[in-house]
Amino acid sequence: MIFTEEILMAKNLVIVESPTKVKTIKKFLGSNYEVAASNGHVRDLPKSQLGIDVEHGYEPKYITIRGKGELLASLRKEVKKADKVYLATDPDREGEAISWHLAHALKLDESKMRRITFNEITKNAVKTSLKNPRQIDMNLVDAQQARRMLDRMVGYEISPLLWAKVKRGLSAGRVQSAVLRLIADRDEEINAFVPEEYWTLNAVLEVPGSKKPLEAAFYGTEKKKMTIRSRDELDAVLKEIEQEEFHVAEIKTGERVRRAPLPFTTSTLQQEASKVLSFSTQKTMRIAQQLYEGVDIKGNGTVGLITYLRTDSVRIADEADAAAKEYIAEQYGSDYVSAGSQAKASGKKIQDAHEAIRPSDIGRTPTLIKESLSRDQFRLYQLIWRRFAASRMASARYETISAKIAAGQYYFTASASRLAFEGFMAVYTQDSEEDEKSQSVLAKITKETLLVKKELQEKQHFTQPPAHYTEAALVKTLEELGIGRPSTYAPTITTLLTRRYVIKENKNLYMTELGEVVNQMMKKAFPSIVDVNFTANMESLLDKVEEGVVNWKTVVSNFYPDLKEAVEKAEKELESVKIADEETDVICEQCGRSMVIKYGPHGKFLACPGFPECRNTKPYLEKIGVPCPKCGGELVVRKTKKGRRYYGCENNPECDYMTWQKPKPEQEEEEKQEKK
Repeated sequence: MIFTEEILMAKNLVIVESPTKVKTIKKFLGSNYEVAASNGHVRDLPKSQLGIDVEHGYEPKYITIRGKGELLASLRKEVKKADKVYLATDPDREGEAISWHLAHALKLDESKMRRITFNEITKNAVKTSLKNPRQIDMNLVDAQQARRMLDRMVGYEISPLLWAKVKRGLSAGRVQSAVLRLIADRDEEINAFVPEEYWTLNAVLEVPGSKKPLEAAFYGTEKKKMTIRSRDELDAVLKEIEQEEFHVAEIKTGERVRRAPLPFTTSTLQQEASKVLSFSTQKTMRIAQQLYEGVDIKGNGTVGLITYLRTDSVRIADEADAAAKEYIAEQYGSDYVSAGSQAKASGKKIQDAHEAIRPSDIGRTPTLIKESLSRDQFRLYQLIWRRFAASRMASARYETISAKIAAGQYYFTASASRLAFEGFMAVYTQDSEEDEKSQSVLAKITKETLLVKKELQEKQHFTQPPAHYTEAALVKTLEELGIGRPSTYAPTITTLLTRRYVIKENKNLYMTELGEVVNQMMKKAFPSIVDVNFTANMESLLDKVEEGVVNWKTVVSNFYPDLKEAVEKAEKELESVKIADEETDVICEQCGRSMVIKYGPHGKFLACPGFPECRNTKPYLEKIGVPCPKCGGELVVRKTKKGRRYYGCENNPECDYMTWQKPKPEQEEEEKQEKK
């Protein structure tokens, strides 16, 4: 009894990464637990130097991150008061490394230190983790250290070379450079593309007893599908079938099954949020982080709404699977419940310690908590909820019917389908799903039906080049090639956009002149760094470090000497490249030169090219091509002190017109008419 009281009186400290989690987790634990946040990493390699002792066993030189001194002092006070310290950072390599760094920075006694992880921030998950503490997993820590050091080596050795040969402020990255290469290769493929001609031929046929005609597409001969590649080939086909009768050669009915989708991984969530919600990868991860860490729900306090957002596994916990199937049976009926669970086939290692991304409680429907969420939080949560619910549901079934229609030696085909059982589509449909075609006409024909040719519709086409990468398509390719990990997709793309190596227009990613120069330089001097197979193999090696199969220092020591040699060679052999600043029609009032666009920490600004003789600068006002309805000047993009975007007149302060919504030309014309 006395032992139990001692346990109850014990003071425990739980350290998490984010301050947002503190409030959520504190609610689940009693007064014997104090919860504090590290605000991410507390130690890192120094910014002023490489920070790796390459002469003595590749030892990293960690220092306390600037600004974290007070926070660590505060944590040390809490540690002194505690009998047990639970390190509850995120359940991945990065989180494991943060726990390890905290243990060193706080000089934690191993006897009182425990590592705990949870995949969702719910009362049950947090309390279960406290019952199953463990030691820090050094294999995970070493995998993170190896990645950090490899990235540091590439960044700190190659970036100065780019500054010297191109211009200051550029950067190279191990994964970033390979991704830039992918985008550049796609642009080159598009530029080199030569369109090829082809023709389609449709037969419009009258069916006895049907008001609607039957449309059949040209297929080829009975045994071979044909592509009509020229007008001459088309004319030859038309000539042969000119006098032929059209008759039904074959008709088949059947069933097609559309399997329920797998629950979201980080990659598939980013892709779907981009396609359906038009979110950037960065925005998707930011909002998912908010949903994971906890949102204030009316009547419930702060609640973690989804499971951990960085995962490449589609596994679902047994309890969550059972709860979802019970919910589906109650809401839709037992026919809608999936009979089993799908597994994702993959050649690469899946970090199966994590689950897929799912709602922490299937009963917390999007509609139920809509009022407590922002618009974007609601839309993303609804997407995750629907996808998870669909993944536990039965397949959709279609009744299909197809016909082969002969005209001499040539065949035409027609097919249609009808949804017989909606299954998972009761909650989730994807844009890519084809519209079902009406069966009404096909259902009326048999082998004996006499078909009458009404007309032949011919159309010329040209093959299209590959599409430019979108963020969604790029993430899908990175996952398929094994480049990077779920946590790296969004920051890598964001870095390429921030560095202006790539620009985004209408969702498409395009190379800039600067990006092309950097890519060509990297390809010439560091072919292995930008080689996608090399980068994927490096990810595989890091996985082996995590498994305890490969020593992390072996990976680092094998990589650095070759990199150093390539840098020294490039310093001697690579020629400097001058990237001209973009000139504008704005004239510098001090010296008369045309001002150029420069980039600073806060974005674009105008500067005089006569620097340092003329140091004149101005804010860059991005014109939107719409006249001001008040004075006729140009409307430009402006920002408030807090960073919120609005649209105002370039003649401000003389003209005070402004609007929060982006105006359209016709809208401005209407406003002018109204004022008249």
